[in-house]
Amino acid sequence: MKKILVIIPAYNEAENIKKVVDKIEHEFKELDYVVINDGSRDSTAQICKDNSYNIIDLPVNLGLAGAFQAGLRYALYKGYDYAVQFDGDGQHNAEYIIPMMEKAECDGLDVVIGSRFLENKKGKSLRMLGNTLISILIFLTTGKKVLDSTSGMRMYGKKMIDKLAYNMNYGPEPDTIAYLIRCGAKVGEYPVTMNERIAGESYLSFTNGIKYMFHMVTSILIVQWFRKRG
Repeated sequence: MKKILVIIPAYNEAENIKKVVDKIEHEFKELDYVVINDGSRDSTAQICKDNSYNIIDLPVNLGLAGAFQAGLRYALYKGYDYAVQFDGDGQHNAEYIIPMMEKAECDGLDVVIGSRFLENKKGKSLRMLGNTLISILIFLTTGKKVLDSTSGMRMYGKKMIDKLAYNMNYGPEPDTIAYLIRCGAKVGEYPVTMNERIAGESYLSFTNGIKYMFHMVTSILIVQWFRKRG
């Protein structure tokens, strides 16, 4: 069995984190995990400590990119073969992690995206419209079809862990996926289902959603072309 680390960035997830981690601990004992408490202002860190969870407690909020990179550095230091980006809000399902790893091994993939749309059609909403637009931009700039470009459940192989752990500007977002494809990384998708958020509110409000789309579009169409391939 390859060594797999589930990285769980958590910012103000006190209402969700226990359900998420307990399920992994009790039902998926073959998986290792680490909670990255991203400077939460609620009791997320205390809940993790009270339950003896494996936690890295960041003193300040670094955002998703910084928190996930902290997890990748831990994965690199501990010698993991795969690292999985896994939300702390209960939307992702751990039963897909081993099949995603098997997909990576079988097809020689560097990145496996947990895709909601390999077997199901996209809904009709502004968020899904944004997902489709980003997928089109990735195809236009890389020639690679990625059906679920905004999925937050992604598995990275050892080469990607090495590449992303200490380099700047590698946020766990669609523009990084586009850049990695252009650098020669092999990216595939595996069908998954996702849940609605258990509790709390997503950071992606309407205003933040507009900002996010602007950033992704400009990054994929413009910024990525000025980055040195490695």
